[in-house]
Amino acid sequence: MTTFLTPQQLADRTSAAVGAAVAAGRELGLTVTDPTVLHDVFSVVVHLAPSPVVARIPTVLPHPEDLVALARRQQDELDVTRWLAGQGVPVIAPSPLVPQKPVQRDGFSMTFWPFVQEDRDRKPDYVANAESVADLHAAMRAYPGPLEFLSAADPQFIAESLARLDRHRALIGTAELDRARREWQILEPLVRSRAAFEARFPGVGLQPVHGDSPPANIFSGVDGDLYADFELVTLGPVEWDLAALGSEHESAYNRGARRNGTRPLDEEALGFVNALGMLRVVATLTLVPQLPELMEYLRPAVDQWQTMPFAGGLRIDETFDG
Repeated sequence: MTTFLTPQQLADRTSAAVGAAVAAGRELGLTVTDPTVLHDVFSVVVHLAPSPVVARIPTVLPHPEDLVALARRQQDELDVTRWLAGQGVPVIAPSPLVPQKPVQRDGFSMTFWPFVQEDRDRKPDYVANAESVADLHAAMRAYPGPLEFLSAADPQFIAESLARLDRHRALIGTAELDRARREWQILEPLVRSRAAFEARFPGVGLQPVHGDSPPANIFSGVDGDLYADFELVTLGPVEWDLAALGSEHESAYNRGARRNGTRPLDEEALGFVNALGMLRVVATLTLVPQLPELMEYLRPAVDQWQTMPFAGGLRIDETFDG
């Protein structure tokens, strides 16, 4: 039986996250008298007004109790965005008003960012954004810090979720779950092992990438666009950042790559990341009890997945067990 959080429980979680952020901000020396929630989906994002600081507190997580692993990923994001800002890349970098490290309080792990005024009259142009991602990738190539291979795919989360979905039959049908498990048999070796990936896709190359659909995570600030939300920053093929966006966005990215002298997208690697990205969507069904509204976004994606080539067109005999 699947038990969903009630509206009151969701409100209590948001309130607890805001309370933790306010207390942490005050301990760090910020004046906080009028906290304002800006977003509340996978994370609670709260402006610690009147201080020009925003706290982001992840709340919908596969393992909410594992704050150590979460803090490691948050530190990667802080380090990468700070470095990019130092290179002159337009990015939302960590707030300079507090130490640039994750802060844990009351069972939450949070990071702090500058408050940037949004240009609400501008509608995002996702195709133009996709073209600009090629420039972001060109800048990220030189990042000197360590990053894990395809950590954004979170293979452990996928494996655990596909094992658990038998207990959540209100979320997925038998045939859908069977397809997902068979696809995972093909894709898992390639995402678990860098050596396997490189053997299967020679010449594709790996580099630091944003990790979470950067065309959809460009913030329209009043002073210009800023790359944002590097929570899933990872080492991977550039194709990962264009997963499931479609041919128009892929063509736009390729225009940007030609302009800045980097390589265009590889069709086979795109097939792989598209299939892997859809398995992450299936795995995310296990988070619906924590955030019931997710179902209205995930269900159309699962339906679309049914029309896509099985496992991105890869076959078991094409994989390499590293």
